[in-house]
Amino acid sequence: MNILLTGSIAYDYLMSFPGYFKDHFLPGQLESISLSFLVDSMVRRRGGVAPNIAYTLALLGEKPKIMATVGEDFEEYRTWLEDKGVDTGFIRTINGEYTASFFANTDQSNAQIASFYTGAMAYASELSLAEIPAGTIDLVVISPNDPKAMDKTVKECQTLGIPYLYDPSQQLARIGQQEILDGVSKADSLFVNDYEFGLLQKHTGLSAEHLLSSIRIVVVTEGEKGASIHVGGEKFHINSIQPKTIADPTGVGDAFRGGFLKGYSLGFDWQTCGQMGALAATYCLEQKGTQSHSYTRQEFVNRYRENFDDHGLLDVLIK
Repeated sequence: MNILLTGSIAYDYLMSFPGYFKDHFLPGQLESISLSFLVDSMVRRRGGVAPNIAYTLALLGEKPKIMATVGEDFEEYRTWLEDKGVDTGFIRTINGEYTASFFANTDQSNAQIASFYTGAMAYASELSLAEIPAGTIDLVVISPNDPKAMDKTVKECQTLGIPYLYDPSQQLARIGQQEILDGVSKADSLFVNDYEFGLLQKHTGLSAEHLLSSIRIVVVTEGEKGASIHVGGEKFHINSIQPKTIADPTGVGDAFRGGFLKGYSLGFDWQTCGQMGALAATYCLEQKGTQSHSYTRQEFVNRYRENFDDHGLLDVLIK
């Protein structure tokens, strides 16, 4: 399957707070909140939703394409992605700009407070699916990006008849109601976490029942509780996998999407697709950073079989 990933490309600045955010919020004074958290550590990692998903797909043998905008500081990152098997031919460098940056502070309970600097991502709406040769893309993933770019990609997919996976996640706070409605109205699939699913209903006025019945595939991730996949009136529950250690939750949802999409591209059943997503997510959770984990396909299959029965399906990954 030829998958085109659109969305942010960013550098992640990941910080650790040796306490609990909840201990520092005053319930009656949230409207005048003023807090600063002294952190123990900070690292810079490669990140952004589109390359995070692409990285997992590449680990599992896919050759995903990314369409996005980046700054002049991207070239080392480009080389990294290409070495992993990701097609960066549709990533455009914006002169005079820095690549977008994500600043995340994580506390002892894995709660996060984050900020995102747009940088070169602000130019993403200048890109167009018209740049992609006709008939070469089977699925477009529309993940968090500049809001105008997300809306444009939705409209182009609908006009060109290209199936798309709608993944608004963090941008639900910035996208207007009509844009969200447009995004979900003709989406082939919707990926959100459980909190975002509730937020999506609040912002659109659509019920959960309406969303589940009108979109062919709806996947709701639920953290340590696993995930649920809703297709054609059926619900498939996906158990999470016990991690060997918990290092950093950043990017876990992106890894899940990559694992799921690999199974989907191979035509696997929904349970197996979801379980591949769950395993990919666990690998990410066990390392600091969104692209710090690695494994061979043989290692992935072996660990999958320690947790689930694939009835031999995953042999195709190692042939």
